[in-house]
Amino acid sequence: MTPSTISRITTSSDAPIPPTTIPSTILENLPTFNSVFCFDERLRSLETTFSEYRQTNQFVDAVSAILGIVSQFMNQQMMEAVKSQVKEQVSRILPRIEESVNATLEAEVLTRSSHSSRTSYAIAADLSEMELKKILIEKMERNKSIQRSDEQRNLYKALVEAYDVDKAI
Repeated sequence: MTPSTISRITTSSDAPIPPTTIPSTILENLPTFNSVFCFDERLRSLETTFSEYRQTNQFVDAVSAILGIVSQFMNQQMMEAVKSQVKEQVSRILPRIEESVNATLEAEVLTRSSHSSRTSYAIAADLSEMELKKILIEKMERNKSIQRSDEQRNLYKALVEAYDVDKAI
């Protein structure tokens, strides 16, 4: 290789100066832009750091994903365990509940029926003889039972006369 020359041209209004030549070996020894700022080393260092960061960041994501998966799995297992226990307990307790409800209902029905019969008896006891006669007369008239036989008609007439006498007193 032959050393190349760079000529320097200057212009001036005086006398021309011949161009000076600088040997290319001097230019080859000058540091380049990349070598001055160490771009290659910096780039390799950044690539290494970024690669390490991506690997550790994936590790953190993987660990947090594992925790979520485990939590979801445990929730699902707990729900299934609770459901199975509830089914088992319900099948054991349901007959007792039915017996208790039936016994309570029977007791309530008996209480109400005995109370209603006592109420009917109390009302009948409280009614006066005159009011009872009046009720009986009205029922006989509605049923038209007085028209069936002479005996019933005579009893009806006697009852009406007794009621009229009580009413007059």
